[in-house]
Amino acid sequence: MIKHNDISDTDLRAKIKTEQILFGGNKNLKIYGRLNCKSGMRMKRENRVFFSTEKEALKNNFRPCGHCMRVEYKKWKYGIV
Repeated sequence: MIKHNDISDTDLRAKIKTEQILFGGNKNLKIYGRLNCKSGMRMKRENRVFFSTEKEALKNNFRPCGHCMRVEYKKWKYGIV
């Protein structure tokens, strides 16, 4: 997990371009989603964190976004593995 305030914009863009970062999350709400999610784009920089995999996000006790990851969210909500 990488906090947005702990990484420069240049490094962030490079990691996204090389697909080292695939998901973003809100550290206060404990929700993660795709980087192009409209809900995720509205969050404050100080609340934003980044993950390289879904597994990493789930390991950090984040849940999938109900907007951009509907299928994953429903699986999480109903406890389907």
